[in-house]
Amino acid sequence: MSTTTGRYQATIEADPTVPVIRITRDFDATPAQLLRAHTDPELFARWVGPEGMDNEIREWDPTSGGRWSYVARRDGEEYGFHGCFHEVSDTRIVQTFTFDGWPDGVSLETLTFEDLHDGRTRLHAQSLVDSFEARDQWLASGMETGIDQGYAKLDTLLQST
Repeated sequence: MSTTTGRYQATIEADPTVPVIRITRDFDATPAQLLRAHTDPELFARWVGPEGMDNEIREWDPTSGGRWSYVARRDGEEYGFHGCFHEVSDTRIVQTFTFDGWPDGVSLETLTFEDLHDGRTRLHAQSLVDSFEARDQWLASGMETGIDQGYAKLDTLLQST
């Protein structure tokens, strides 16, 4: 599945042999800028998720072994997310991701920042879940809307930082 916002297109793929979702997208930013956008709580809250969400960071320690949590609110609804950072380096983040509304659905996420040079970076994101059923539920959840709109907000934020 490919989705388009602005200049770049996010590609979302389900691996046919393991319960993994892979997302790939280019950005007009350096790997350091993308890393900062994923680890600075103020920046992260400004871009993550679909349009119209108000994000509150509750806990944020973007170090290997640190924890994170935030709440996204819109139209009186509240959605909580939490996890742990397992590795944070200059080119990669490995973390767990849990939606509070589905506490048994923990995924292991790996984000890799590939330097394309000339001020561009390719983000490779991989989410491993515990079953094909869980993977398909994530895909059917409308996650592409949050990805598209969130990355569009990130594009705008990167232009101003």
